[in-house]
Amino acid sequence: MAHAHGKYADFEGLRDQALALRREGLSRRQIRDRLHVDNNDLLNRLLEGEPPPDWTKRPNAKDDLRARARELRLQGWTYDQIQVELGCSKSSISLWVRDLPKPERTRSPQEASVIARRGWEATLQRREEERQHTKATARQAVGDLSDREVFLAGVVLYWAEGAKDKSYSRRERLHFINSDPNVISFFLRWLDVLGVERERLRFRVSIHESADVTCAEEFWAELVGVERSAFQKATLKKHNPRTSRKNTSEAYRGCLIIYVLRSADLYRRMEGAWYGIVVSGREADQQNRA
Repeated sequence: MAHAHGKYADFEGLRDQALALRREGLSRRQIRDRLHVDNNDLLNRLLEGEPPPDWTKRPNAKDDLRARARELRLQGWTYDQIQVELGCSKSSISLWVRDLPKPERTRSPQEASVIARRGWEATLQRREEERQHTKATARQAVGDLSDREVFLAGVVLYWAEGAKDKSYSRRERLHFINSDPNVISFFLRWLDVLGVERERLRFRVSIHESADVTCAEEFWAELVGVERSAFQKATLKKHNPRTSRKNTSEAYRGCLIIYVLRSADLYRRMEGAWYGIVVSGREADQQNRA
């Protein structure tokens, strides 16, 4: 249908053509291209009231589950039984079968409780599998890190966890503390990228006074690859009788403090890189908003 400047003449005639094409089995895209209708609102008006052909309908991944759930419900199965059988949530089952008659109760409360517990355990297992799958996929997506990527990640890590210089107290020295062995290992790799020799590192354990200091020092010494005798005297945290300690398990190793000697220049590089990241992120955000 001829039109000019986006304004369509003879709407009813155009609608008749659109409906005819729809009944021939054409999709919205095909009709749009055939009639040169680029305005979605107009296309909606032209096709109003006319259902799409079956072949254009997207299949619902849960259609089979829904049909099976209704079949089981008609056989007298409870929500708990259907959940165990199909592995789907009770809320979905309720939506699918709520128009069907409720089955007569044939089990004792104890039996129903056992079935419900199995259903909940199955749900928890499924959630845990999904959780681990998501983590594994994300881990694999990272791949190998370049030295530049390690440097930038280490800058962010240090700014979040490391000691920082203050205008009222100049302390331009790399001084890092953390209780997570993985964080410590990554920090050491970051220092390797910066070209810091291990001879320039000093280590100290910070731990609660009631913990096993020797065991903690042996653990951290093995992690960082030095003798325990190389550690400085541990910093002991005094017990506060008004608080209740949570870190009392055998896995408690306190925190490891790492000092980097002659690191003023490295600290300045780290701080400068951090603000470079901040400025770059801010500029990118402004561009996205523009």
